[in-house]
Amino acid sequence: MNPFFKKIYQYINPLVNPDLEPAASRWQSQLPTVWLLGKTGAGKSSLVQAITNNSAVEVGNGFQPCTRASAIYRYPEPNPLLAFLDTRGLAEASYDPADDIAACQHQSHALLIVMKAEEPEQSDVLAALRKIKNSGEIKQLLVVHTGIMSLSDPDERERAIRYNQSQVEAVWQEELKSVKIDFAPDDEQPVGLDTLRTALAEMLPILYLLVDEKAHQSREEANFNRLKREVMWYAGIAGASDALPAVGLVSVPAIQGKMLHSLASQYGIEWDKKRFSEFAGLLGTSFVVQYLSKLGLRQVVKFIPVYGQTVGSATAAALSVASTYGIGRAACKYLYSISRGEPASEAEIRQALQEALNTVKGLHEKNAK
Repeated sequence: MNPFFKKIYQYINPLVNPDLEPAASRWQSQLPTVWLLGKTGAGKSSLVQAITNNSAVEVGNGFQPCTRASAIYRYPEPNPLLAFLDTRGLAEASYDPADDIAACQHQSHALLIVMKAEEPEQSDVLAALRKIKNSGEIKQLLVVHTGIMSLSDPDERERAIRYNQSQVEAVWQEELKSVKIDFAPDDEQPVGLDTLRTALAEMLPILYLLVDEKAHQSREEANFNRLKREVMWYAGIAGASDALPAVGLVSVPAIQGKMLHSLASQYGIEWDKKRFSEFAGLLGTSFVVQYLSKLGLRQVVKFIPVYGQTVGSATAAALSVASTYGIGRAACKYLYSISRGEPASEAEIRQALQEALNTVKGLHEKNAK
């Protein structure tokens, strides 16, 4: 067995479970964040419900105090991948968004200005937005016009939407993307939901994986989709851990080992040396060699002054996210075959690995633009 995968195997079968809390806490502190800015009743709760498919989520119920004027909701529980930040202090003339800006500025984020189409009085929202604009920290905005069907006359509806859009753009001093949505009753699809999801996925690429509900071609794909959020969580904490100098060389294999152990239990499988050696072999020697060389190299790069703490750390984190997600996807493919008593296909395992790596690479490139 390759020495590196032998080490991971030891992590899969530890005498004492590795402590993932430091890496998990770091990941939770820098979750990609959707910042909701809007008046009470604008539709923020409905928006969160639509994105998460959790009808129990209400702003004010499930959202925990985060700053003096805001609350945060981490999704999904218990292993969050995304956060929603709700600004609750808009009615206060003294509202200062500095703490909220600090909560978002170092994370991939989207600022959503949520405005009910039939409400032209948006002074509190515009005042807060003006302060956010002056900070210069927030770059990605999306205007969400809600309750559009409450205005039955199409011309009146468009005039109202254009007016609110113009108010926001006047403050931001540039044209902004917008979507129109109406949150229908529970038994109906919200009008404009697909457009909203597409727009959000462009701003926050992780949402592409979270809300990807395309038809699955096989039972194996459907089964992976059930476990995908768990794989993404492990990938996220691996990336958060690997951003720190000298930490990733030990922590990333430990996190990946813990993931493989957890995934195997989901399939009713126990790793033994034979199975793990087979899985490592199916991944291919070239992958193992590249993984080892990149893991070692990026630990060295992180010690380079300035570059190592910025570009080097960001690159290390991205590579660890990709490799962890790729290994998790390939493992699910392998474990599914074993659980059915079928031989694992080398071609299919490597294809699953490569497609997962390409997916995360593409999302990272989108996020970097």
